[in-house]
Amino acid sequence: MDELLDWYRIVRRDLPWRRTTDPYAILVSEVMLQQTQVARVVQRYEAWLVRWPTAPALAAAPLADVLTEWVGLGYNRRAKALWEAARVVAAEGWPEDLTRLPGVGPYTAAAVGSFAFDRHELAIDTNARRVYARWGFLPTPSAEVNQAVMELGATLCRAHEARCDACPITLCGARGQRVERPARQARTPFVQTERYARGRVLAALAGREEWPGQLAPERIERALAGLVRDGLAVRDGDRARLA
Repeated sequence: MDELLDWYRIVRRDLPWRRTTDPYAILVSEVMLQQTQVARVVQRYEAWLVRWPTAPALAAAPLADVLTEWVGLGYNRRAKALWEAARVVAAEGWPEDLTRLPGVGPYTAAAVGSFAFDRHELAIDTNARRVYARWGFLPTPSAEVNQAVMELGATLCRAHEARCDACPITLCGARGQRVERPARQARTPFVQTERYARGRVLAALAGREEWPGQLAPERIERALAGLVRDGLAVRDGDRARLA
């Protein structure tokens, strides 16, 4: 893996979570980065750590404040799970099995274990899984290898474009093969999805947006019911507020 690591040390993006081994800061970054673009996360990540620099600080915050700070990052259940994980850490410390923390699955546990605790395990997210499938082999795990593979999958070895000419891995089993773009499938416009409605209603409850009066009443009702069901909002009679 020398060629991969040499390449990574030259081209690596300077991302704030790569400058720390603090498990809490790394957990925050991993949760924020789930299905959210890096460019959108950087500023929000830094602001979050200014406001809540430690797990106990986040654990002591009202959930409503946490949800308000999360507005715009999507999938608000992730914010609640992160808050719940911070409460566990504040009360009991970091567990040996990180999947015991709310919202932490095998990939996130491996990433935090590798980057914060120097555990020798592969953190296999969607990008890494694609890279390893194309290589046809798995490397010896380390924190730097994990970071390098993620960088490779995000910049060169992408799902719909493999830039083999610029790739440092010469023994890749798929080197030079054409990557076929899958046929584009029709998707429901985002503004018509339940996720969009939930996001607008939660942002309004947080005071970050106006009440989404442009949405049909039944969409607002479904969004509210879902937020209440997920523990993100509560109803007081005819009114609703953040949990």
